[in-house]
Amino acid sequence: MAEDKHTAQEHPMRDTLSQAYERMLERVRHALETAEPTLEEAIQQAVHKAVHLEEITREEAHEVADYLRRDLHDMGDYLSASRRDLRTWLRMDLQLIEARLLDLLTSVADRTRLELAELEAQARTVGLWHTGEVAGPGELTCTQCGETLHFTRSGRIPPCPRCKATTFKRARD
Repeated sequence: MAEDKHTAQEHPMRDTLSQAYERMLERVRHALETAEPTLEEAIQQAVHKAVHLEEITREEAHEVADYLRRDLHDMGDYLSASRRDLRTWLRMDLQLIEARLLDLLTSVADRTRLELAELEAQARTVGLWHTGEVAGPGELTCTQCGETLHFTRSGRIPPCPRCKATTFKRARD
């Protein structure tokens, strides 16, 4: 019997924080390409710009920054520790990811990997995703029942469709 897989991003309407996640990721990429800030400085610049442009509130911008930081740290930690590629971290066919979002993730991945060598201990403590948070593309596994959620783009994490639990880990090999 084939495993029942759920796509977490099926609804065409995307919420404000999911959209802000992608805009802030774009700004982080741009900052890293055009200057030499640290990843953290680039994230803070993206927060400031989102608030300044009144795209989201200051509190929401800090929340989205936490989501970005978590996903980028996890991605960098995985890529650095495993010597595998982005496709393995996402655990899905790269053709399913929007080309623009894939380009953003790829361009930030190398920089994140380098910075995470310095932040390895901190990156290992990052590892739980919760219902209501925004996650980037990839797979999350329910910590209660093992059900897998598939994200082909950034989106809010729903409760587990199988057991209604609210805590997930990034799927690994």
